[in-house]
Amino acid sequence: MLTADTWPIAAALLPLGDADPAVVPAAGLAERWRSDLLEVGDAGFEGVDLTDSWVRYGDLDARGLTALREALTETGLRALSMSAIRRSVIDERDGDAHLAYAHRCIDAAAELGVEVVSFGLHRALTAEQAKQQWFWTVEGHRDDPDDGDAWQRAVQRFRELGTHAGEVGLVVSLEMYEHTYLGSAASSVRLVEEIGLDTVGLNPDIGNLVRLHEPVESWRMLLEATMPYANFWHVKNYARDEDAAAGWFSTTPSYLESGVIDYRSAVKIAVGAGFQGVICTEHYGGDGLSMSAANRDYLRRVLPRRAYEAGESRVRQTPAPVSS
Repeated sequence: MLTADTWPIAAALLPLGDADPAVVPAAGLAERWRSDLLEVGDAGFEGVDLTDSWVRYGDLDARGLTALREALTETGLRALSMSAIRRSVIDERDGDAHLAYAHRCIDAAAELGVEVVSFGLHRALTAEQAKQQWFWTVEGHRDDPDDGDAWQRAVQRFRELGTHAGEVGLVVSLEMYEHTYLGSAASSVRLVEEIGLDTVGLNPDIGNLVRLHEPVESWRMLLEATMPYANFWHVKNYARDEDAAAGWFSTTPSYLESGVIDYRSAVKIAVGAGFQGVICTEHYGGDGLSMSAANRDYLRRVLPRRAYEAGESRVRQTPAPVSS
């Protein structure tokens, strides 16, 4: 059993911008990667989530993967997880390309020693969303709950990815996200159960749901329903105010300990359900890396100090502890 001192906590690379070879000149690429990763290490992290807003890992060639592995080694960081975002495998236009990219991400993760890869059904921001200070204040794409063909395509394609992951010793985690087939507790659990592989579980990123400017499910109910299926966990929090009678809602990013989700209780729910996976700290706005570091320290205070008997998870987990 993991404890507060040994639990693998990764920094999301969201705050570090775009360091992809398609954007950064080749002459400065290695130094950019090393500089960014040194910042993460200086913030006190020993592990990172390879968020693909930073680098598109599924598009790296063998030389690129070698250079990234060397940058991680030189900076003393371990790649604990990989998050491939906004590439829905059921996208009507680009779903086939996104599926192929997801397979390449699994292979890249295996090469880099990553043990869990997170995928989702959320799509690229719309032009209107991209204009906003907080993109979630404007509605984006919605998966059609009545489209049985799209649902089955999601089941089949994630099952395909889960099979591939199992063959190379990884697990796949599906990120909960607003207005998709992973946008509610019931739908997310149903999707994982229909996939039916112990290599495919949930990433209960309920921050993606509580930030919506609309009525939302109780955070506690969301976690109680999904944590038995969790094998990876993006954590972030939001201050939330609402007047449901007037139809008024407002949210803004916050520290884990000060938002609407009580993460002290959330951790107890997770551990009680048998969760033993990597936790990835995310944050939008401001100095996201420092916020993530503060949230890591908070998690170390509320995670269990000693091992104890907990429930049994319903999916396979591959925790990757780092030395404290």
